Amino acid sequence: MNITKQQVDALNAVVTVAVTKEDYSDKVAKILANYRKNASIPGFRKGAVPMSLIKKQYEKAVLVDEVNKLLQESLNNYLVAEKLDILGNPLPKVTEDFNWDAENYDFQFELGLAPAFEISLDTKKAVKKYKIVAEDSMINQQVERIQKQYGKMIPKDTVEEKDDINGNFTNEEKGIDAPASITLDLFKNKTEAQKFIGKKVGDVVTIATKGLFEDDHDLMTYLKVSHDDVHGLDIQVDFTISSISNSEPAELNQELFDKLFGPGKISSVEELKNTIKEDAENQFAQQADQKFISDVSEYLLENTKFDLPAEFLIKWLQTAGEKQLTTEEAAEEFKKSEKGLRYQLIEGKVIKDNNLQITFDDLKSFTADLIKKQMAQFGQIDPSEEDVNNIVARVLSNQDEIKRLSEQAMSVKILNFYQNNIQAPVEEVTYQDFIKISYGE
Repeated sequence: MNITKQQVDALNAVVTVAVTKEDYSDKVAKILANYRKNASIPGFRKGAVPMSLIKKQYEKAVLVDEVNKLLQESLNNYLVAEKLDILGNPLPKVTEDFNWDAENYDFQFELGLAPAFEISLDTKKAVKKYKIVAEDSMINQQVERIQKQYGKMIPKDTVEEKDDINGNFTNEEKGIDAPASITLDLFKNKTEAQKFIGKKVGDVVTIATKGLFEDDHDLMTYLKVSHDDVHGLDIQVDFTISSISNSEPAELNQELFDKLFGPGKISSVEELKNTIKEDAENQFAQQADQKFISDVSEYLLENTKFDLPAEFLIKWLQTAGEKQLTTEEAAEEFKKSEKGLRYQLIEGKVIKDNNLQITFDDLKSFTADLIKKQMAQFGQIDPSEEDVNNIVARVLSNQDEIKRLSEQAMSVKILNFYQNNIQAPVEEVTYQDFIKISYGE
């Protein structure tokens, strides 16, 4: 067998696989001999059917099957041996006058080749790192929420200022059906807030959404509408009151501190606020990290230029799925997936060039850390290494879990690489400012 490659251009090639009779004849003969041993044809004893009859009935089908198997195996081996980085799969070139009655065959395959390109991590301050700080007002609000949560709840008949009101927001036209717990100080529009005063359980209060909150993004939280819908949303919503209550705030004393964090861990209001601040900023850091890697990804997409074998990929997409696509449908599919493909190539090059591959030891270590964090949430602060390793082994016996955790581990590895290798200015912002930066006004 002989395999040759003709380079059409930098992104396209044609591979020709020349198959001779010597490549397949022994395998075909062996299979036909086995057929003969087991063939049951009227008028002949089992195993005594003339080979001429076996060949007449089965030889063409066996030959085609064996040549195709040989083609697939040899082509795959060739691509690996030549280290050809291809996009999609090889596409067989159709030969109208192909003759299976010949003894030697030539098969041609079109290849779409991955482009060669370089990546620069010099973002020239186009990308920022955000450090989200918890403001005193946010911390004080959390302290008040804790006091309310652990305080004594007092059911009420009618709504007054500072009451907790449970109910349901609805608007049939917008498909809103959102249970919510509110207090009247949430509303920027005090005229709408006053509509609740004096209302009872079962009453329906109709309010306008325009300017209802200080930040329109709060509509996402309370009405469960999408980000695209919140800006300037101007509709009427009904709030059906299901319960009214007020609370006698819990005292900020050692009993409450021990209930929240365990005996002796916190012993003052100042320590409580510091802990709240640290926990909040740790959670914010995860959101800031996600924005950083998203911004880096967008920067690399915009500033890493390379061509793709578009014509080949469109042709490949026509037959890649379960449904055959027209050229126009495949072109549209390529247009929708091009950005994702480009980033896959960029990310793959970053991983390859910087040896960021995930080893199985990396995966075990990453999984063990996740498990320890989860166990800590349930009070198991110092689990034994044996217990953790046993859980890791069970988790990693599931192939779906291996795939999911490998993707998470790779995301962390890429994030750490970008953080260590991209000189980005750090800007401190409040959480509300970060939301505005991320989603716009």
